[in-house]
Amino acid sequence: MRAALRQRIRGWTRPRAPEGLPAQLDRRRIYVLPTASGLFFAALLGAMLLGALNFNNNPGLLLALLLAGAAHTSLVAAHLQLSGLRIEAVSAEPLAAGGTLHLRIALGCTDTRVRRGLRIACGEQAATTLPLLDARGATAELRLPAPRRGLWPLPRLILSSVQPLGLARAWAYVWPAQSLLVYAAPEPQAPPLPAAVGVQGRARPSRSGEDPHHLRDYRSGDALRAVAWKASARHASLLVREDEQQQAGELRLDWQQTAGLPYEQRISRLARWVDEAEREGRRYALALPGQPAIATGHGDAHRHRCQRALALLPREPAHA
Repeated sequence: MRAALRQRIRGWTRPRAPEGLPAQLDRRRIYVLPTASGLFFAALLGAMLLGALNFNNNPGLLLALLLAGAAHTSLVAAHLQLSGLRIEAVSAEPLAAGGTLHLRIALGCTDTRVRRGLRIACGEQAATTLPLLDARGATAELRLPAPRRGLWPLPRLILSSVQPLGLARAWAYVWPAQSLLVYAAPEPQAPPLPAAVGVQGRARPSRSGEDPHHLRDYRSGDALRAVAWKASARHASLLVREDEQQQAGELRLDWQQTAGLPYEQRISRLARWVDEAEREGRRYALALPGQPAIATGHGDAHRHRCQRALALLPREPAHA
C-alpha cells in the first residue's frame, strides 16, 4: 500500500532521475506560479475590489471581476503552452575539451496549437527562446561549455513560458538519460608526427597525375597543393589527388611514444597526432594501455574511434 502510494506521488512530481526519450509533458509535470508582474496585478485587483465594494461602485466591481477572469484564463493558457509538448531527441557533435558544445533539441507537439515564446534552459549554463513552435515541430540549439574530456552526462533541461500575458510562469523539467562525448584537447605545440616506415623499411612511392582513379572529393583540411585544378574545372567541383599527399608509410601512434610526459599531456599529444595524421591523409593505428590496439585506418569514422578511445581513458591512474 505504501509502495503504491509512493509510486503515485512520484508520478506527480518532476523526474528526479534520467529518463528515456521521447518524453512528453502532461499536466502532472507542469508547474504554474505567478510572476512578479502577476503578483503586482493581483494586488492591484485587490485594491480595485476593495474600492468598488467600499463605494458600492458596480461598474468598478464588474471591471475588477472581468480582469480577475482574464488573469485566471492566462494561468490556464500558460499551462497549455507546455501541455502536449514532446522532446523527441537531443544530440550534439563531439568536440575537443575547452570548446563550446552545440546541443540540438528536437521538439514536437501532440496537437495543433501554436506555442510562442518557449524558453529552454540547461540550468544556469545556457538558454534559448523559440519564437514559434507549431505542429511541424522545431529544433532549438543550446551552447554549453565543454570543460573536460570524456562522457558528459546531460544536465536537466527546463522548459518554461510566460505567455500570453506574462502574469504567470509555467515550467517543466526533462532529464534525458543521455551522455555527450567530449574529445581530449589536442596539444597546442606538439612535435611532428613520428616517423613511419613502409614495407621493408622503404617509403611507399606516391602516385600523382590527373587519372580519375587517383582523385577524390575535397575534404576540409586538405592541402591546397593537392587540389587537381584542371580536373576540378572539368567536373565543376574540387577534386584532390588521392595519393599526392604524404605517403611515407603507415603510422603507428603508440602510448609509449609519449613516455616522460604528464598523463593528460600524453593524451593531448596523441589527440593532436590523430588530427595531424587525418589532415595529411595518412593511414594510422593507435595503441593505448589496457585495451586492444585500434587497427590501421583513415577517415572520419576511424578518427572518431581513435578520439573516443582517448577521451574515455580513465583519469590519471596511480601507475601512469
